[in-house]
Amino acid sequence: MNENILNKIFDEINNSKKILIVSHVNPDGDTLGTMCALKLYLKDKADTLVQTSASVGIPDTYKFLPQIALSRNLDNVQNVYDLVITVDVASIDRITGNARNIFDNVKMTINIDHHKTNNGYAKLNWVVGNASSAGEVLYDIFKSKNILVSKEMADCLYVSILTDTGGFRYENTSSKTLKIASELIELGANNADLAKKCYNNKPKNMILFQSAVISKTKFLFNNKVAIAAISQEDYKKFDAKNEYTEGIAETLRTIKSVEISAVLKENDNGHTKVSLRSDNVDVCEVVKKFNGGGHIHAAGCTIKASINQAAELLVCEIEKCLNL
Repeated sequence: MNENILNKIFDEINNSKKILIVSHVNPDGDTLGTMCALKLYLKDKADTLVQTSASVGIPDTYKFLPQIALSRNLDNVQNVYDLVITVDVASIDRITGNARNIFDNVKMTINIDHHKTNNGYAKLNWVVGNASSAGEVLYDIFKSKNILVSKEMADCLYVSILTDTGGFRYENTSSKTLKIASELIELGANNADLAKKCYNNKPKNMILFQSAVISKTKFLFNNKVAIAAISQEDYKKFDAKNEYTEGIAETLRTIKSVEISAVLKENDNGHTKVSLRSDNVDVCEVVKKFNGGGHIHAAGCTIKASINQAAELLVCEIEKCLNL
């Protein structure tokens, strides 16, 4: 660890009067768990911002996280902060609306992340590209500064690591990751209960929605590529929330022949959100043309085109990467 940068980060935290901790858009377990753990440490000095609208709210799966119910959203956050800390936010374009306005105008910004593609967009950056999750990065920070991790903080950090490793199944799960998970359990994290809350607590219409989406998946290049397209009509038919798409790309990736799985989601602005997964292909290379990023085997981007046009453009890039 670069102690000089870390010391500067804590100097800024200590000298700040009001701090805003920001998740990324389309928040997942890693960004929310890390956000809540940091909030528990900073207490009343910090507010948390879940980057969703008031109508969308906090993803149902993670409403059990401590302090998350107190979070602000993009509709009610105001520029009253002197420090913004982003957690698990891979790039500046993952900060939107009022959050972006605050970030651009605040006195100091700190970026805590684990994405190798993160270019260090904040004034102070702590990016550990080989870490499994932002939760793992924050735990290391706490440990290096001898910060006491409470049972609630351990729960939050465990959720971060659990969900970003796919239940410790992905290759970003290192021996260090498992050691940290063990230490969090020793600190009070209930691993069985947290796994149940994250994975075995899905609403019926989510399962029906995912089944419908998967059933119309297109398979290309001798079943090496699976592409699932989700239209606005699909969302309406099942009264589905955006969070209901979580896990579809991973499910398609489990098919024996599939080397790349893709989920395309039609946004209400006519653009298309893309999520890619692979076991053997560097999907970051696929999304580079669209200014996307992420990890080698899990990446995403937004293509400024209709869902059908986006699929055509994406397939061209995938074909290049597969050398077909």
